[in-house]
Amino acid sequence: MAELVPFAVPIESDKTLLVWELSSGPTAEALHHSLFTAFSQFGLLYSVRVFPNAAVAHPGFYAVIKFYSARAARRAQKACDRKQLFQKSPVKVRLGTRHKAVQHQALALNSSRCQELANYYFGFNGWSKRIIKLQELSDLEERENEDSMVPLPKQSLKFFCALEVMLPSYDCRSPGVGLVEKPVDKVEEGPLSFLMKRKTAQKLAIQKALSDAFQKLLIVVLESGKIAVEYRPSEDIIDVRCEEELHGLIQVHCSPWKQCGQEEEEYLSDFSLEEEEFRLPELD
Repeated sequence: MAELVPFAVPIESDKTLLVWELSSGPTAEALHHSLFTAFSQFGLLYSVRVFPNAAVAHPGFYAVIKFYSARAARRAQKACDRKQLFQKSPVKVRLGTRHKAVQHQALALNSSRCQELANYYFGFNGWSKRIIKLQELSDLEERENEDSMVPLPKQSLKFFCALEVMLPSYDCRSPGVGLVEKPVDKVEEGPLSFLMKRKTAQKLAIQKALSDAFQKLLIVVLESGKIAVEYRPSEDIIDVRCEEELHGLIQVHCSPWKQCGQEEEEYLSDFSLEEEEFRLPELD
């Protein structure tokens, strides 16, 4: 059975592990490092969070660990439950209990997380980005030429970016757009501060466009370990000005599947990602 890994924050309970009976000897920071080292060998981790036990319980810590892959979380649970790992006493590891909850829109990963996930599954050289257009849409210069006696409205820096993420091995390209607007007062802040804000806004526009491009891609992990990619065009309404900027600039070509054997027929067309509420398992 194939597993789908989206470029989204993992919220499903079957991707979440609860680890308890952690020793009270090490600090929370030391435990975080030990847990990350022990569990990252099973798959890419989204987060490792360490908490002190409740006051009514014995001294110690527990942790909540989130994977991008449910398959990796299951492997980690089976391999680490009731094992000593990095301490003298064994720890207990459980998967989150599955039951349906109110469905919400998945949260998109930021650009740094997207790149981390892409590097893990595609390799550092398996993907690249190409900036198609980076344009400043601010109108600061025009406002400076206006009558100085007339109060100026709130000014802002605005940048638009259009780019595409390319996956050569999968014959796939995914476009993305980003629009960033930051308030600024060029007179009060001074030239150096203004230049720094301008550079930051430009960088944020690129990051938003990169994240937007990755949201249209879906990683498909087959049981054999082989990777395929599915392109899912966004159905969100694009701002009219953004659409005009993109017209004639981006052409999308993406094979829904990279042919790597008949195993890819294992893909489940009715597979759907559904948010599930995380509930702690009963402690034994």
